[in-house]
Amino acid sequence: MQWIIFMLLLFISSMEMLTQNRWKKQASAGLLENCTGCVLCSEDNGCITCHHRLFLLIWRDGIRQYGMCVHTCPPGYFGVRGLEVNRCTKCRSPSCESCFSRDFCMKCKDKFYLYKGQCFRQCPPGTAAQPGTRECQETCEPGPWSEWSACTHESRTCGCKWGVETRVREVPEAAREEGTACPALLETRRCRMKKHCPGGEHRATG
Repeated sequence: MQWIIFMLLLFISSMEMLTQNRWKKQASAGLLENCTGCVLCSEDNGCITCHHRLFLLIWRDGIRQYGMCVHTCPPGYFGVRGLEVNRCTKCRSPSCESCFSRDFCMKCKDKFYLYKGQCFRQCPPGTAAQPGTRECQETCEPGPWSEWSACTHESRTCGCKWGVETRVREVPEAAREEGTACPALLETRRCRMKKHCPGGEHRATG
């Protein structure tokens, strides 16, 4: 009877060891998968430090924190290289897709426009939205229009029925240097000329 009990206990102990070994293998496989590129890794929190060429990306899921080693930081993050560890740091603005530093955005998410490192749903006053680049470009305010020029046709001011007169306006020096988008700086319109030139000059047909 004792021999039967001994064999039964031995069988139960063997099954428990087999189950534990199987669980350890599964845990090790999962840990290895989550610790790719890690120098130090935690079973509960993933990567703690990475190989020198990789960036440590940390994110939260509730109260738990996880780490992963990546070659390139994902959208919404930028890479900061340090002496001990390279980190992926999150952009401060949630509307920023990629940033140069925490507060300077380089590309905005859809439906936002980039202007001086910030993202806007609508471009600020004095700027115009550029749909192709998703950026806000500064507009310039030219000076006042000049007076209309004399009515001319082929450099002559008389001897023809119709001619053209023009007017212009200047752009501030700062706007020219920044390459901002400016409205029309020159306008022309049709005008009636004097058919007869004083002093009997040759008259052209209009």
